Amino acid sequence: MLIAKPRRFFRALTLILIAPFLGCSDGAPVELAEPTESPAPVETEAPSEETTEAEPAAPTEKIHSNRLARETSPYLLLHAHNPVDWFPWGEEAFAKAKAEGKVIFLSVGYTSCHWCHVMERESFVDEEIAAYMNNHFVCIKVDREERPDVDSIYMTSVQIYNRVTGNGGGGGWPMSVFMTPEAKPFFGGTYFPARDGDRGAGTGFFTLLQRVHEFWSTQRESIERDADAITDLVKQELDRPRTSDEAVVEPTVLDQALESLADRYDPEYGGFGFTPTNPNRPKFPEPPNLDFLINRLQSDQLSEAQATETTEKLVGTLERMAMGGIRDHLGGGFHRYSVDRFWRIPHFEKMLYDNGQLASVYAEAYALTDREDFKRVVDEMLTFVLREMTDDRGAFVSALDAESEDEEGKFYRWEKSEVEKLLAPDEFKLFAQVYGLDAAPNFEDEYYAPQHSKTPAELAEQTGSSDAELEQQLAPLRAKLLAARDKRPRPMTDTKILTSWNGLMIRGFADSGRIMKNEEYIEAAVRGAEFVLTELRNEDGRLQRTYGQGKSALNAYLDDYAFLADGMIALHRATNDERWLKVAEELTLKQIELFGDEKNGGFYFTSGDHETLLARGRDPVDGVEPSGNSVAASNLVYLGTALDKPQYLERAKQTIDSASGLLQQAPGAAPRLCVAYQAWLQATAP
Repeated sequence: MLIAKPRRFFRALTLILIAPFLGCSDGAPVELAEPTESPAPVETEAPSEETTEAEPAAPTEKIHSNRLARETSPYLLLHAHNPVDWFPWGEEAFAKAKAEGKVIFLSVGYTSCHWCHVMERESFVDEEIAAYMNNHFVCIKVDREERPDVDSIYMTSVQIYNRVTGNGGGGGWPMSVFMTPEAKPFFGGTYFPARDGDRGAGTGFFTLLQRVHEFWSTQRESIERDADAITDLVKQELDRPRTSDEAVVEPTVLDQALESLADRYDPEYGGFGFTPTNPNRPKFPEPPNLDFLINRLQSDQLSEAQATETTEKLVGTLERMAMGGIRDHLGGGFHRYSVDRFWRIPHFEKMLYDNGQLASVYAEAYALTDREDFKRVVDEMLTFVLREMTDDRGAFVSALDAESEDEEGKFYRWEKSEVEKLLAPDEFKLFAQVYGLDAAPNFEDEYYAPQHSKTPAELAEQTGSSDAELEQQLAPLRAKLLAARDKRPRPMTDTKILTSWNGLMIRGFADSGRIMKNEEYIEAAVRGAEFVLTELRNEDGRLQRTYGQGKSALNAYLDDYAFLADGMIALHRATNDERWLKVAEELTLKQIELFGDEKNGGFYFTSGDHETLLARGRDPVDGVEPSGNSVAASNLVYLGTALDKPQYLERAKQTIDSASGLLQQAPGAAPRLCVAYQAWLQATAP
């Protein structure tokens, strides 16, 4: 905990720098523990659409060029011709900051982040602002998806700063952090409008830059002292072990995790983590929660009442998500999250990691329930991924942007008159009835995000058709609208190939192919695996994080090894080909060598020979993606059983026990780790 003096200084700094400022966030913050029963991230609000929008800057002409032009990330390349003299994260930037005694401005974002694009258009292409940044700061731009280690450290610092100062701020992207030449953060936030008064803000980014520079010039020692204090808190948060005094997980944790999810369940609209008094709190799919519910149902260890309640939570969530606007009913696949409790209006980016996990979830739910609408969701989703997120060699690209033509959701929204022109009158009547166009506009008061107004059973009853008959009538109508939509200017595709996310998508295709007996899906999984193993794996067995512009780059993280090994295991289950089991074991052995924590059990997020950062990190919390430790534990159980190697089962239990403190305090925060524990119990039962 910070001592009183730094706390008072932080508050003074906050009042001087940002008290009049209205901030917003495009993405979700990284959760800070002590973990709660709700690991789902929560955004801060974007600026009100009713405020006057700042005049957008003209597109950047390529009269400038900075060091980002040598990078492979599409997000970094977007900024390669900003007038800001951007550096990528690396020693060159830190050496310059130290030599010149300058503050480092760190900007972290990603391609599908709408407000990241807004801040670039408003501030980073502004010649006056850029000149000030270049004169007084060393400016670093980071793609959070390429460097999750950097993102996690500095997001944690922003949230700690906000917590200590009590300013009520959150975290999100674009993330804006000011730090000393030694990379120690002392102030940060999210999106900043360019100038005072823009979007209703009292203090804009340009004024903020000037105030930070003034503070650095006049109170450097005080800022460095408080940067040290924040850095200590970041290290405590990210590096602390999560074991309890007993350090052993017991079977009761499985029922406790089920109860904690029940406490957070939304009985009306499905999903987890909502506040009835704040229905516009964002809601995320959180596949690890759904994985856990499926696993408990498959275990046959629930009472009849528990099984009924668990099925209701699983089916209720999947049904509501499939009905809502978070699902792309025309093109297939899911957007990243809903901005409301009801799954109605999405934040429109589409992420590979969501669709990879949800393919597995819906396929497994189809196996449990035999619901054809769940199978249809999988087929639409994987058809979309093959069409729009798969490159020529079979690898899976990262994301589709939330915006097109500088407007969020423009590609996906519809005016009623557009739909009426594309469909015959009787076709429009049916489409409007099923997808909500016979009601008031549901997006920005004038547009529609198509979504089902009722459950499949209710729609069949209302239209007098069976589910299959209704689908046969609707499919050609959706095809007409999709063909028209495809003629619109498209959102940008983030073409970088990430090892971990490809592992999730490989598993999604392999699971779906196995369950639904679809060889095309299994073949897609094989092609994706072949690419990653060829282009992102070195001769010594080490993985690289990312591939783009024809080359691989960056040290891989725990998630890359664990998620890819999980994909190989899914392929082994789907094909019975021993090759994939062998690769999974090789990846796991390399993971143990590079990331293993021999003292506390489990795994660090970065390898032992990774560059030195403020913290190494070992977070076991499952969020919208599972933690690397959770997936690694499941992999070890599978390998120990399939290869008859008890040492892997022992290592799996050590990994689970390394998070015993978290599981005792908040079992619902680690549902995928509970899945691994259930598998371990079954594998080691007498």
